[in-house]
Amino acid sequence: MHDFLKRLVFRKPAVTESEAEELRIAFQARYHSFKLLLNANNEALEIMADLDMAMRGIRPFGMTFVRARCTEIATQVWQMVKHLNDLSSGKYEALRGRFKSIQDRITPFFSHEKSVVEGKLALSLNEVNRDLASQVGGKTANLGEIRNRLGLKVPGGFVVTVDGYRRFMDHSDLQTEIDRLLQSAEAERLDHLFHLSNEIQQLIIRAEFPADLEEVILHHYRLMEEEKGEGVTVAVRSSALGEDFAGASFAGQYRSELNVSKEYLLKSYREIVASKYSLPAMTYRLNRGIRDEDVAMCVCFLCMVDAVAGGVVYSRNPVNVRDDSTLVHSAWGLPKPVVDGRTPADLFVIAQGTPPEIRHREIPDKEQKFVCYPDEGICRMDMTGEEGSRPSISDAQALELARLALQLEDYFAVPQDIEWAVGPSGAITVLQCRPLQQKEARDAMPEKEVDKAAAGPVLLQGGVTASPGTAAGPVFAVHKDMDALQFPDGAVLIAAQSLPRWAPLLGRAAAVVTDQGTLAGHLATVAREFGVPALFGVKGAVERLGKGQEVTVDADDCVVYEGRIEALVSRVAPPRSLMAGSPVFEALKGAARHISPLNLLDPDAPEFDPERCETLHDITRFCHEKAVDEMFRFGKDHHFPQRSSKQLHCDVPMQWWILNLDDGFKEEVTGRYVRLENITSIPMLALWEGITAIPWEGPPPMDGKGFMSVVFEATTNTALTPGVRSKYADRNYFMLSKNYCCLNSRLGAHFSIIEALVGERTRENYVSFQFRGGAADYDRRLKRVLFVTEILEEYGFRVEVNEDNLIARLEGREEDFMKERLRILGYLTLHTRQLDMVMASPPTVDHYRTKMHEDIGKILGKNTGTDT
Repeated sequence: MHDFLKRLVFRKPAVTESEAEELRIAFQARYHSFKLLLNANNEALEIMADLDMAMRGIRPFGMTFVRARCTEIATQVWQMVKHLNDLSSGKYEALRGRFKSIQDRITPFFSHEKSVVEGKLALSLNEVNRDLASQVGGKTANLGEIRNRLGLKVPGGFVVTVDGYRRFMDHSDLQTEIDRLLQSAEAERLDHLFHLSNEIQQLIIRAEFPADLEEVILHHYRLMEEEKGEGVTVAVRSSALGEDFAGASFAGQYRSELNVSKEYLLKSYREIVASKYSLPAMTYRLNRGIRDEDVAMCVCFLCMVDAVAGGVVYSRNPVNVRDDSTLVHSAWGLPKPVVDGRTPADLFVIAQGTPPEIRHREIPDKEQKFVCYPDEGICRMDMTGEEGSRPSISDAQALELARLALQLEDYFAVPQDIEWAVGPSGAITVLQCRPLQQKEARDAMPEKEVDKAAAGPVLLQGGVTASPGTAAGPVFAVHKDMDALQFPDGAVLIAAQSLPRWAPLLGRAAAVVTDQGTLAGHLATVAREFGVPALFGVKGAVERLGKGQEVTVDADDCVVYEGRIEALVSRVAPPRSLMAGSPVFEALKGAARHISPLNLLDPDAPEFDPERCETLHDITRFCHEKAVDEMFRFGKDHHFPQRSSKQLHCDVPMQWWILNLDDGFKEEVTGRYVRLENITSIPMLALWEGITAIPWEGPPPMDGKGFMSVVFEATTNTALTPGVRSKYADRNYFMLSKNYCCLNSRLGAHFSIIEALVGERTRENYVSFQFRGGAADYDRRLKRVLFVTEILEEYGFRVEVNEDNLIARLEGREEDFMKERLRILGYLTLHTRQLDMVMASPPTVDHYRTKMHEDIGKILGKNTGTDT
């Protein structure tokens, strides 16, 4: 009687129809905020996955990517904070302050201030040395150093400085428009970059010239006329900042204009500046992680040398760090065809010594040469008579070039790559000098014994090793720009000439083979820099190698084999990331420290608090957890039939609670329990099929060490101690609608969240799985996470592992496919319980791996479960 009176007195009053309607409206508003929060959470996790992928250095990215992703994730996280406070009537306002604090730490890594023009717009080369590299660029600084401090022969001239470049760009506010175009482009797509490059270059070429900069250029040209004579022509060359970035050559990426008259000085300046946005230059910076804002385009105007012969000298062998020979490449006329790889070149291999000695020479037939027109411009001329077969320089000149190269190497303390020309008087003039990129010894892998006779048919043999290494892939020949836009990842690039225009493809190519070219050309330099095997000067490559034909290129032995030769390819060291250590990579790395790490793990822990959020990932974790809490609590606290939480009536010996968010039930449920047949949620039913498909056999038998690891973990984590009440004990619950499901579960010491949206709209479908926890020590928990990762990846999930926490994602697949994957997750949620305790036993792990694959095969109705 006492209990009856107590229930009667304290019985909650019935909910009136108007109150029920208010509750329905309130719940709908909360559900709307909850869905928006979940959408923002999914977007934020996707962006974090993009950032993590970029940090691996697998694909290149630029500052546009860093700025865009940092801005996008900040927007999504801010939306989560807003919607959580809408859900909770402002309970978590402290998150706004934490968000601002974290964002203030991220912003400096991708923002840059606009500089103010303060210095001279141009400088005479007589005023330049290495100390002015930050004002005139590395190329011009080196020439000034060689001319003014070493006293070697360098053409006279002047340079438009960084401040001159900024004056030009600021005059028409070009940089603002360029930044807008870069921000809207898809930098990963070569066709987008191609069109973007054309648009930006035309923007610069059409730009109005500032009057003060025009006057400075013409003033310095008049000074050149006073020294060299009226109407002197000039070579207009790039001298960009950023070219001295460690390991970067920028070989052939920018434009040069030769034999330019006074009338075309300003036009040539614009074209050199525009070449900062040529396709080769843009893709090069992207691959090397060099920020656009770090590359100010200085432009050098040098007296034109009417070369009788010219070329390139390497103070050391670029493809063999152990070889100290000096290599001289030479051709008749201007050095342009040597550096462009357009024609065969004479080669002199000179051994260092006192005196130096010519060890080897190759004098091919040279069919063409480039020469200056009398007034302006250059032309290509066919060689006549015996001239093409004769050496373009004498032995004495070759030895003099070797001595010059070693002198510059000694002065700059690193091997040098030097462009030179011999004038009508026979004097050698230095046109460019930069550090030589050599292949390091660490690039070599232990050699394997390969039976060359059994390796496969030899398709081509000969040529020169422009960049060492071995690689395999399908053949793809390029003849024009449209071919380049269609070039597939991992193909072997085949071309008639080793032109710099093909450099944008080196980030995708497995190897390069050309009919013509030498290791002195720009493409060879960039290939060595990118670690792409390159074989140049192989006669018949374009004609004899068919599109799509699988080949193995052994650049070390100058052989192209038919098919993929695993014994050769497997001996090659994996390619290093060119992004690592670059300015762009460091910017992302710095920003990611405040975005990706997850510190808030246990929602029951005292530190699970807004003030403890140190990263944007922490805020997303906090918001997601608390949003679920708020929705579930609302359903429990307001007892109206349409929206109350129900316990699932089932045979599984655990409590499963269900909150119907919208249309997840066929009929309204007035009592405490809901039956499975009354549930309409597509993803929940698929999950449940996986949970119940195979009965759990119980925890695996532990060995002594496994038992002790559990005991130790229990002493350090009170949430695992028997008898200690944890609200997680009641936290196996579903929140659902017809197409949506969120399962939060704790099965023993293991925590998981499965979230899914599944329906007919394939593009919107996704599944997310988060998994952590365990009763064993950290090492065993980590091994268990890797074990689960292996299984998930076999079924097409994209998995990120952070210590012993796992996040898996799958999206954009059709409904039946997503339901199959949810069945797998349901199975894994139940059957990976306590596996961490046996992870130190390989035989036991193998047993469970085999069993799980068999079980999943049964669930999917297949013999094996590896359909992805």
